[in-house]
This record gives sequence, structure tokens and C-alpha cells, in this order.
Amino acid sequence: MDVDWTKTAAGRGSREKVAAAMSRDGAIIGVSDHAGWAVLVTVAEDGIVLDSRRVELVDARLPSMPIHHEAQRLPLKQAVDLVERVRLSAEQHAERALDAVPHAVASPIRGIALRECPALPPTIAERIQNYRASNVADWVMYRMALAHAAESRGWSVHWYDAKTVIAAVCEALHIANLDTYFLEARKSFGPPWTKDHKVATAAALGVRS
Repeated sequence: MDVDWTKTAAGRGSREKVAAAMSRDGAIIGVSDHAGWAVLVTVAEDGIVLDSRRVELVDARLPSMPIHHEAQRLPLKQAVDLVERVRLSAEQHAERALDAVPHAVASPIRGIALRECPALPPTIAERIQNYRASNVADWVMYRMALAHAAESRGWSVHWYDAKTVIAAVCEALHIANLDTYFLEARKSFGPPWTKDHKVATAAALGVRS
């Protein structure tokens, strides 16, 4: 799938600079994750967006944020058991999500870009009992499930700051913004094309820029 960048001078300049930065072989999957689901955007070596999808990361019958919510109301052993069930479900869903992408795109996948993870206590019990950790540990669980699934395929794993990734890519490419780039990607795939899609796309670009 190709993208028309020729409509404006800004578009031509953006495409040239993005394409020039895409020097390595293989596509990158950028991920913008949430509690129990994520947006995956796959970007080819020439900067073209190849695939965009939302994936579920946990069974519908399980809570999506067990550490932050349900585990706080259970005896510790039951709480840990619940989180373990969610973690195993997240790992299975991550495997299935990453299995699907290579079947949908022609380019080989060589890496994945995920949001940075804050440092956490080493055990589930400690994460449940630590207030600060309990606020972020569920998100980390899903990111690590995706990271482990990527590593098991031999893909490289890259970490990004969601607050700065778009600006960082623009600075690296010496362009004012990615607006035209995002607009053409949205035209190719149609809605939805949200902030999650933009962040995930920029994260993939950032691996190369």
C-alpha cells in the first residue's frame, strides 16, 4: 500500500526526510497501549504505514486492571492468583496479536516500539501493596507481555516516551511536524485515526530516526 505525498511541498519534504531515515530492512510495529487493549501500527522501511489495528490484550471475562482495582479488595493470596490469571491471559493475547501482523504485511517485522515502563517492586504481592506501583503495574504487565512475545520471535524491543515521541521524531528528521504524514496515513486506512495511532506511528518512526 502506497501513500500520495505529492499534494504539497510540505508533504514532499516530509516524505523525503522520513524515507531517508528508513535505512534498515524490515518493518517496525509501534504500540500505544491501554488497560487491556492496544493500537498497533506497522511502518515499513521506507516510512509507509502498512497496517493499523486495535488488539485486545485480555479475556473479556477477566478484569483489565486487577492490580489497581480488584486486587485491592481481596485477601493477598487471592489477589495474587487473580493477577497471575490476567498476566497469563495477557501473554496469550500478545502472542496472538503479534502472530497476526506478519500475515497482513509483506515486509518482515524486525522490531517493536513500546512505551517506557516505570520501575516496580519485583513481586506481584509487592506491587499490589505499594500504592504508587499499584497505579501503574497493570499497564506494565501488558507492555511486558508484548515485549516478551516480540523477543520470542527474535524481534528487537525499543522503548519510547509517549509525551515526547512525536516531537523527538520531528527534531530528528528536521521537520516542523508530521501532520501531512499522519493525514495521508489516515486517508489510506480510514477512521479511526486517533492520537493513539499517531503516537504508535511516531514510535515506529523513532526507532529509525
